[in-house]
Amino acid sequence: MSESAAAAVELAGVTKSFDHGVIRALDGVNLAVADGDFLAITGPSGCGKSTLLHLVAGLDRPTSGQIRVHGRDLALMDGDRYRRTGVGLVFQFHNLLPHLSALANVEVAMFSNGLTHRQQSDKARELLAAVGLAPKEGAKPPRLAGGERQRLAIARALANDPSILLADEPTGSLDTESAQLVLELFTVIRRARGVTILMVTHDMHVASAAERVVSMRDGRIVTEPPS
Repeated sequence: MSESAAAAVELAGVTKSFDHGVIRALDGVNLAVADGDFLAITGPSGCGKSTLLHLVAGLDRPTSGQIRVHGRDLALMDGDRYRRTGVGLVFQFHNLLPHLSALANVEVAMFSNGLTHRQQSDKARELLAAVGLAPKEGAKPPRLAGGERQRLAIARALANDPSILLADEPTGSLDTESAQLVLELFTVIRRARGVTILMVTHDMHVASAAERVVSMRDGRIVTEPPS
């Protein structure tokens, strides 16, 4: 990232330890992600990449070091508000509500954003259309194919217009065709919405869909192409 580029996310000397310091999942990570970037973080299982993503999501706090989001110290921000409006989360196994329709799964993410129910429904339909699921708004997740469920999860993650989208192995449970559709959708979303995307994957083919790739091993960033 060039010095002139605005940073959406910055990690400075970030460590994360477990079991009273016995396990060090992250070991002095420094990383800057430009606003609007599509970054893939790759590496073997247990290298710390998902831990890093969870810290940026505000789901946990670093043992030491600092994480800044758009220049603000994440530790000083309202965590609930940040997770509700600042970031969208996409996981490998969707985490959808199986008893609700596709439309309601997107609407429920907006329950506290101040919109009327009609406004929430209209916005949810727009998002379903954007991910190619307009005809499936009444279907419940168990009736959707795996790729459709993941696209629904992406629509839900965008419900509150986050500036950052975090994806943890988003294609890990998908077949090749469905995975490609999800990756193409990320590219479309980034261009259309200016969203910064951080994606964790162990698959180098999946990582190659990103604009920029960094590799991790043993809690450290070990390779990064020059900016």
